[in-house]
Amino acid sequence: MELFGKKYLNKAELQSLSTVVAEAERNTSGEIRVVLKQRRQWKERKLTLQELALKEFHLLGMQNTRDRTGILILLLLSEHKFQIIADEGIHKKVQEGTWQAIADSMTDYFKMGNYFDGIATAVKKVGEELAKHFPRKSDDTNELPNEIIER
Repeated sequence: MELFGKKYLNKAELQSLSTVVAEAERNTSGEIRVVLKQRRQWKERKLTLQELALKEFHLLGMQNTRDRTGILILLLLSEHKFQIIADEGIHKKVQEGTWQAIADSMTDYFKMGNYFDGIATAVKKVGEELAKHFPRKSDDTNELPNEIIER
């Protein structure tokens, strides 16, 4: 994926990230999605980043998971911004500041131009956090696809 001539991720890395998502979900009933959005659509220009992430969250049906344990990592590439947003089931249990700490770690990788490791590390940390509060259930199913979404 390129933006303004800057290389972000290639096809192999996108596929590898899908595998990282699947592995991160292995020990949790939580569902993780990653969206790489090139730029806002015209009708989205007045939305805050959080509102944009919430829109994507609902577009993907993440609010429909059985235990409300969906979490979205949205990267808005044209603005060099990202947002981590979690469903209400997660917010009730995860300590304040957890997502910000993961975001800070991701930022450190991005500053070095290491987008793959930044996203992969964030996904793994999200999975670890979800596993603490939402361990995998015996009847758990993968409710949402693991593929990285490019828009």
